[in-house]
Amino acid sequence: MSITLTPKLKQEYEELFDSCVTKEAKRAAVDAIVKKIVANRPGYEAVQSRTKVPWYVVAVIHSMEGSLNFKTHLHNGDPLTAKTVHVPKGRPPGTPPFQWEDSAVDALAFDNMTAVKKWNLATALFKLEGFNGFGYRTKHPEVLTPYLWSFSNHYQKGKFVADGKFDPTAVSKQCGAAVILKSLSSQIQNMFLD
Repeated sequence: MSITLTPKLKQEYEELFDSCVTKEAKRAAVDAIVKKIVANRPGYEAVQSRTKVPWYVVAVIHSMEGSLNFKTHLHNGDPLTAKTVHVPKGRPPGTPPFQWEDSAVDALAFDNMTAVKKWNLATALFKLEGFNGFGYRTKHPEVLTPYLWSFSNHYQKGKFVADGKFDPTAVSKQCGAAVILKSLSSQIQNMFLD
C-alpha cells in the first residue's frame, strides 16, 4: 500500500501536532534531548547545507536512530566503523570507517528526503513516519506510531517489538519525533515556515 501526503493526512498531522502535549513524567527526558540537539545544531546544519533537509529533521532522525551519538549511522544507529548491518543493510557506499556527516547525507538520499522541494510541518512528520515505516498506519491504525508520538498524550501502548511482530501491550521507551519537534519549535522561532 502506497502512502501519500494527502490534504486529509496533512490536516491530521497538523491537528495532532497542535494538540500534542508531553507527558509530565517525560518532560525532563525531552528537555535533555532538545538541549543536546541545540548544542549540536552546527553539525545538523552542515548536513542541511548538503541535502536541503532541514537541520531539525536531521537532528530528530539522529535522536530516533542513533540516540544523538555521532559515532553511529543516521540510517539505523549501527556503528560508523563498518557498513550498516541492519535495515538498510550495506550502507553507505565506500570503505569504512565513515564520517557521520557523509553517512547522514547518504541516509537522507537513500530515503528520498533530498527530493523534497518544500518542507513544512506536515511534510516533516510524514517523512519522519516514513523513515521508520508506515506499519502502524497500515496494520495497526488503532495505535498512533510511537516513532512520532511516544511520550505524549497521543500514545499509550502498542509497539512493533521486532520486524513484523506487534505487541499490543508493549510501551515505547523512546521519545517520539513529533514530541521532540514540538519542544524544539517552542524554542526556535519560525521553525516551520510554509
